[in-house]
This record gives sequence, structure tokens and C-alpha cells, in this order.
Amino acid sequence: MLEPALLPTPLVDCTDEVFARAGVELRLKRDDLLHPTVPGNKWRKLAPNLADAVERGHTRLLTFGGAYSTHLRAVAAAAGALGLESVGLVRGEELADRPRNWSLRAAEAAGMRLEFLTRAAYREATGRAAADHGASAEELRRRWGSCLVLPEGGSNALAAVGAAAVPAELPDLGARDVVCCPVGTGGTLAGIAAGLPPGARALGVAVLRGGEGYLEAEVARLHRAAYGREFDNWRIDHAHHGGGYGRVPADLAAFAEGFERRHGVPLERRYVAKLLAALAGLAEAGAFPRGTRLTAVVTGVPDPEQPEQPEQPE
Repeated sequence: MLEPALLPTPLVDCTDEVFARAGVELRLKRDDLLHPTVPGNKWRKLAPNLADAVERGHTRLLTFGGAYSTHLRAVAAAAGALGLESVGLVRGEELADRPRNWSLRAAEAAGMRLEFLTRAAYREATGRAAADHGASAEELRRRWGSCLVLPEGGSNALAAVGAAAVPAELPDLGARDVVCCPVGTGGTLAGIAAGLPPGARALGVAVLRGGEGYLEAEVARLHRAAYGREFDNWRIDHAHHGGGYGRVPADLAAFAEGFERRHGVPLERRYVAKLLAALAGLAEAGAFPRGTRLTAVVTGVPDPEQPEQPEQPE
């Protein structure tokens, strides 16, 4: 059985000098505490997909990720707890004969069968999974067996609907509120924006370099798929990726360590630290009107070990 999630997750006021000087309030939505094995936005996005899989009688899930993918580990853990098979298509055929890193070991220990693809084959497979027509997913099933296909990072229409529950857990949202999250594939931001009441806005901080235009198009695509319309209450900041996905430059590491010391909140570096560093920099630059209330969604937990090299976004 899958352990129940801690819902609603804690909402914590965070008094910090940088934000106070700018006249901006900061709150932390502690989704990192949501579930022990399917943490943060992974639960938000996976829960409706898992319910759909069980309802439709699927016995196997197929999804995608890199060598250190949190998404692969989360799908493996959730599927195993529900008695479902899982298959993970991993980017990088050269990894097949290497010793498993801690992340891939955890996915296999939870029962996931790993298949390693060349980068070209991986791009083709993930493109099919993200396509809007059923023929592409059917091609994946012909090759990998009968299964429910989940896209890279788990970001699909159901995932966006799951993430829309975040603002529903935030009381008294209004015109002074900005709900903020890191952006890898866009599913969490799409859900948050869709779930906001009139006047409130969403801000995403891109964690990969070169995503301008592409990430905006992905969020809009998810909105159309989930809600049949687009929303205009969100934007993505592309200036605080720290050099690219998986890169943690010295200044970002120093910011994260200082924030942890001051507030006692462990920060996942690839997503959450970049989000909070971006918000601090924007507040210091006067990007938010005085009186703004920022709610930063802590979407995940720190890795037990640092990746050996930069990975690709989820």
C-alpha cells in the first residue's frame, strides 16, 4: 500500500532580511514534507495519473528520465506500493554496463525495470510520449508492451490538474499574492496558475538554460489539454538558471547554505535553491511592489548524494 500524503502541507512564514528590506513577505509551502517516497510536486503530478491507471485497469507504467531522475524514483516507489509494474527508459545507453548510481539503484530496488537508450532514441521516445495523438503512445506500447505511458517529468494534463491543488491550500489569496515554483517541464507551474483565484499571479523560475519560448509553449499546451483554454496570470523568469540544469555554481551553493542556516529548511539545489535565490535577487532589485506576498513552493527534497554531472530537466 502507498502511504498517505501529508495534506495540506505546512505553510510557513519566513522572515528574511533581504525580503524585509524590499517590503516583501515570503512564505514557504513545504511540499517537500508531503510524502516520504513520492515527495513534493512528484506526488501532486503522479497521484491523479496513478488513480487513472488503477481505474483503467493498467498493470504497468512506462516513463522516462535521466541518470539521477527524481521522477523515475518516484514512479518506481509509487508503482511498487500499488502492485504495478514499472519500466523506466533512461537517457544514455553507455550507462547500461556501468555500476548503478544511488538514484538508479533506488529505482531498481523499488521494482522498476530500466532500459537504456541512446540520446537520439530517447528524444524520439519522449517526443512520442508528449504527442497529443494516441498513435504515438501506441507505438511505444508496441515496442515496450502494454502500459500506461507517463511523459518525462510526469507533466501531462492530469498532472497539471493535480498541481492545481496547491493554491487551493493557500488561504486568502488575492491581488498582492505571487505563488512561485521552479520550472523544469512546466507541469507544476501550469497547475498552480490554473488554480489561482482572480488577481493572484504565478511566477516560475526556469532551471534550465535556453528554455525561452519552449517552456512557455509547454505551459500553454498543458493548459489547453487540461482546461481547454489558456491563462494569462503567469510568467517564467529565465535569468536565474545558474548556468544550466544540474549546475550549482559557488554563489548558489553559498546562498543555499546560508538560507538553511537561517531558516532550518533543507534546500534541494537543482530546483528549490534556484527558485529562492531568484526570488531574493528579484526582491533586492525591486522587481516586486512593496506589500507583495510571495509563496515559494518547496517542490522537493535534497538528493542524498550530489550528481556526478549535470542532468536534464524533469
